[in-house]
Amino acid sequence: MDLAEDDADFAPRWRLIKTIFSRGLPAGERISASRAGKAERGIWQRRYWEHTLRDEKDFARHVDYIHFNPVKHGHVKRVKDWPYSSFHRMVKLGIYPLDWAGDATDDAGAFGER
Repeated sequence: MDLAEDDADFAPRWRLIKTIFSRGLPAGERISASRAGKAERGIWQRRYWEHTLRDEKDFARHVDYIHFNPVKHGHVKRVKDWPYSSFHRMVKLGIYPLDWAGDATDDAGAFGER
């Protein structure tokens, strides 16, 4: 597959990345009959959509969404409590305050999917 730098067709690129990564995983996870029939591994979500970030505001919205996801899904009560997040580096850089987005008891509607 030709992956020239000017190629904007993201679907084949992701298919190649997912294929190579999946082949490197040990076999043995439980998968549905539907996935088995299509030779799919369970690690990947099925749907894919390409979204080009339009501007700085769109980028900021996506970063906010990513940082808030552990709270949204009930893994932690505050964004700062999730240890695997780039949020901590962004706090050190002064981009976010440490108490950004409050906690799970606050109104979190601004960061959900619309």
